[in-house]
This record gives sequence, structure tokens and C-alpha cells, in this order.
Amino acid sequence: MANIFSSLKNAYQLFKNVDIGKLNELSKKVDLPKLLNDATHLDEQQWQGLMKLMSSKGKSKPLPAIEGDFYHLGDEALKDEDRALQLKVRAFLEKELKPIVNQYWLKAEFPFELIPKIAELNICGLTYQGYGCAGKSNLMEGILAMEMARIDTSISTFFGVQSGLAMGSIYLLGSEAQKQQWLPTMQQFKTIGAFGLTEPEVGSGAAGGLGTTAKRKGDRWVLNGQKKWIGNAPFADVTIIWARDLDDNQVKGFLVRKGTKGFAVEKMHDKMALRIVQNGLITLTNCEVEEADRLQNANSFKDTAKVLQMTRAGVAWQAVGCARGAYEAALKYTQTRKQFGRPIASFQLIQNHLVEMLSNLTAMQTLCFRLSQLQDQGLLTDEHASLAKVFCSMRTRDVVSRAREVMGGNGILLEYDVARFVADAEAIYSYEGTKEINTLIVGRAITGFSAFV
Repeated sequence: MANIFSSLKNAYQLFKNVDIGKLNELSKKVDLPKLLNDATHLDEQQWQGLMKLMSSKGKSKPLPAIEGDFYHLGDEALKDEDRALQLKVRAFLEKELKPIVNQYWLKAEFPFELIPKIAELNICGLTYQGYGCAGKSNLMEGILAMEMARIDTSISTFFGVQSGLAMGSIYLLGSEAQKQQWLPTMQQFKTIGAFGLTEPEVGSGAAGGLGTTAKRKGDRWVLNGQKKWIGNAPFADVTIIWARDLDDNQVKGFLVRKGTKGFAVEKMHDKMALRIVQNGLITLTNCEVEEADRLQNANSFKDTAKVLQMTRAGVAWQAVGCARGAYEAALKYTQTRKQFGRPIASFQLIQNHLVEMLSNLTAMQTLCFRLSQLQDQGLLTDEHASLAKVFCSMRTRDVVSRAREVMGGNGILLEYDVARFVADAEAIYSYEGTKEINTLIVGRAITGFSAFV
């Protein structure tokens, strides 16, 4: 008897707000007496489940925020003022860069109109002390490199060349007079820099095989050779040229100004990645540079390597940004793209891809946070930077591949953003030291044996 009264009570609760007219229409489509008879045989748990289902019908549950920093590393590690700077840069990139990035990428052109606006952010040369620079942490600089690459890896690369490779060469290896002359205007983007190390026949072998030569003649140096893949070169005001001194066979650095006789730059075309970056083929033909424009503290490739070690950490952060941009775009897509009547984010295989992407991304972020902490503590080594570059560039390839996969055919269209990240990940994989070279640097450190030829 108690079960009967309980069932009647549950039925009353279930049907008290039923629209009789709609119930009549329903009876024309289903066997209503049988349905009601079956309902009287439900146990208490089944009734509760049915009422919960009906009460929740029509209510949309808000979706989780799209957040690539799953472990909230930025929230925990940054001071309030640095967190505010990160969000300021992010807002700028979302507003100013994101709406135009695809058209510039497609045309392989650079958005020069953004340079004065980027200068207003006051983030160039972020970690340097003095010369108008902010003197902030390497962690902060890495996070900003990630924020830029999250929208577009090309802009992050342009910034890395200016702030890291070019300014860094002067900051680490220049005389005080050279620092005073160049760094303040470079920090404000009034002077644009480039970094000329790679050559048509020399990439990873730059340590001992540079073909570009330098010969001193009185108070001048005569440079001859070629440089290839030099970012910013077609429009740079000054280019750091690395050349082998014919007298002592050591690598030295030179500040070559735009317009110098014997210095010619040809823009490279038809790239499939980093298309916004303006790369140049530089030809030096009896190019004369004054001794005052030789980097006074760059006397061997070991000095050059100091710059590369510093910037290699930044490239690892760029890989994080590239992966994060692809992951967040893919996640947003899967939440709204519907197949078989529901969002594809609700499918098991799609969720597996998303979690694999997030796992890789989170591991990369965690590694780079620790890398920047070591850099801030003065403990960074070549092998630390190389391991980060190897791991992050490999994992980024996997993330962007999965991002394209969950988007199906739309993943190859620029309008969905992921296609750019897929292409740009290939450049990240190779530049600033290939996977193989960086692997051997780490291998030498952990085994005690050099496997370099």
C-alpha cells in the first residue's frame, strides 16, 4: 500500500504542471495509457531520475571558459602588476592583431602600422637593465612571447629578433658606447634590428664553418659573404652580421647599417610558414664597417652562443604560444560545431584529442616556467635551453596536428585560424637550432660524451 501511495505522489509531482492540450496531442503519437501504466511500476530512484530529467529540460548549462593555462601557472607565478601587463598585451593582440592577421599572412606582408602601437606597450628589451628598458623577469618575457605566438607566431618572431637577438647582441656583447647609441631607440622601435648568422650553406654548423669573412684594414673591416633567412632584414635599420676573422679564424660581430655600400638585401618569397616575417637574403660585397661598429666584446663563437642561449628559451615559449592558440581555437570550434544533432565536443574521440592536446600544452608550459625560473636565478645552461626547445617544438607539432584533425576539412581554412599554427609549427621546429642539434647538446651534457662530428 505504501508503494502505491508513493507512486501516486510521484505521479502527481510529475504531472501537476502538464499542459492538458499538449498531453492530448501527445496521446495521438504515443500509447499514453501504456506509458502511464509503465510509470506506476518505477521505483523511487527511477522516479527521481525522471523528474530530474524533466525539470532540467530546456535549461542550458554554461560551458567552461576556454583556458589554455589549465594549472593556472600565470595566476600563481606573476605579481599583480605583471599579470596586469600580460592581460594588457593580450587585449592589444586580440583587438589590433587578430582581426588582420590572416590577410597579412596570406599576402606574406608585414603590418607596419602596428609597430608604433607595439612600442607603446613598453615591452621591448623587457629584461634588460637601463637604456629605457623595464628590467623585468625572464619569466615575464617568456609569457609575453607566448601571448604573441598565441595569436600569431610571426609577430612573436619579429619581436624576438628585435628584442632578443638584435638588442641582446648589443646588450651582452657591445661596448657601453654602443649600448648608449643603439638600445634606447631600439627599445622604442625607432630603430629596427636584424640578426645575421645563418648562411645559404651554413645553418647548424655556424660554430666552426661560417663562410662570411671579415678582414681588418686599418680602422675598418671588409666583409664578404652571404646570409640567409634573416628575419627583419628587408626593412631593418641595423643588422648584426657575424663573420669569421681571416686573421685569427674567430667569429666576430659587426653592426652594419642600412644603406652601407656593399650591403644588399633581397626579400625571400614563397614560404609556407611564418609568412608575415620578412626574411632576407643578404649579400656582402667588400662591405666596409668601421672598427667602432664592431661588437667590442664579441671575440669568438662562444660569445655568440650567449645570445643564442638567451633567445632559445624564448623560442620554447613561442612553441607554447603556437600550441595554445591552436588548442583554444580547436576547443571553441568543437563546442559549437554540431554533428548528429549535438556538439562534437560531446563525442568521446574528440574529447580524447582535446585532452591529449591539453596534456602536451600543460607539460610544455610547466617546463618553460621552470626554464625561466632557472634563467632568472642565473642557473640557465645550454642544455636546459636546448631540452626545452626540443620538447616544446616536438609537442607543438602534435598539438597543432590534433587541432586540425578535430576541425576536419575546416581545419585547413585560414578563417578558422588553426591552419596558420600548423604551418608555423614547422618553422619553430627547425629554427634557433634543429631538433637534432639541440638533442646532441643535451646528450653531451647527460652522458659526458660529445656526439658532434
